Amino acid sequence: MNMHDFPSSQLASDQQIVRDYLSRAEAPRPMSASESADCKSEILTLLVKRNARLVAHYYTESVLQELAEESEGFVGDSLEMAKFGHDCDADILVVAGVRFMGETAKILSPDKTVLMPTLGATCSLDIACPIEDFGPFCDAHPDREVVVYANTSAAVKARADWVVTSSIALDVAEYLSEQGKKILWAPDKHLGSYVQRTTGADVLLWDAACIVHEEFKARGLADIRRLHPDAAILAHPESPQSVLDMADFVGSTTQIISASQRLPNDEFIVATDKGIFHKLQQISPAKTFIVAPTAGEDATCRSCAHCPWMAMNSLESLRESLSNPVNAIEIAPEVAQNAMKPLTRMLDFAAEQQLAVRGKA
Repeated sequence: MNMHDFPSSQLASDQQIVRDYLSRAEAPRPMSASESADCKSEILTLLVKRNARLVAHYYTESVLQELAEESEGFVGDSLEMAKFGHDCDADILVVAGVRFMGETAKILSPDKTVLMPTLGATCSLDIACPIEDFGPFCDAHPDREVVVYANTSAAVKARADWVVTSSIALDVAEYLSEQGKKILWAPDKHLGSYVQRTTGADVLLWDAACIVHEEFKARGLADIRRLHPDAAILAHPESPQSVLDMADFVGSTTQIISASQRLPNDEFIVATDKGIFHKLQQISPAKTFIVAPTAGEDATCRSCAHCPWMAMNSLESLRESLSNPVNAIEIAPEVAQNAMKPLTRMLDFAAEQQLAVRGKA
């Protein structure tokens, strides 16, 4: 297993970009209960008026997930969100999540308008894999199948042979390995390493990580487990190997939700974005869910188990996006067409294997 080294002159670290963002970003303005109720009422009216549907990711704030469900929209992983958008009869999709999710929705629904509460919401994995660097890296390894995680830009997807979610990554890698093919994997090194260890495939890794999942630490996890010895640990495969080694279950966001229902434990320590707790507590109100410890708090903690870009989605920005429809996702037709090919390949593969294509993506 090899690791790609970033050319430091070409790519700032994702950590520095996150620090820069956090230093200048303003948190969404807190709303009173009455303001929140009025804003939700306006949004519901606008959704009907514009024949729009709201799709929200599991990692967004609870109020947005509740609003999506209340308005007959959808809450899920990004590919599920995009598939819902493709299948529904709305003219407009409003994607509460991060930019690559809006792009995936646009790729699958090119004739629909795709709006976001803010176009500034991005992803550390997307940032750390720019097409300007990734294209030449692929060109340097023409003997490998290019497999990219869904947490990438449309341009990176367009350069790939396969797009995968965390729930189908193992199956695709195993299939390619059985065909005697070597894999170039991007961008998440922890998920890629997990795939390599589990399947034995020949994997060349791009070097990037999710700022949320990389902060979960095995030492803190061991400490909290001593306090909750009967709790099961649920971890997303974007977490470091030391965390995955301690987990009772490793899987995608949707798989974690399913495991929390299936396992007999009354307590769970959860190593993924804490936005998922809304859904976990909604479907299992009698169970206790504990946030896995991160690297630190305040100045030493870059995410504290919650994506800072997901946190940019708010009722206010959602209302603004619908009021003057702004923040539309646009993708060059050629890029969208090329990105559709690896997405379709994944969906066809899943159908042939009768797999559920779900994941953080």
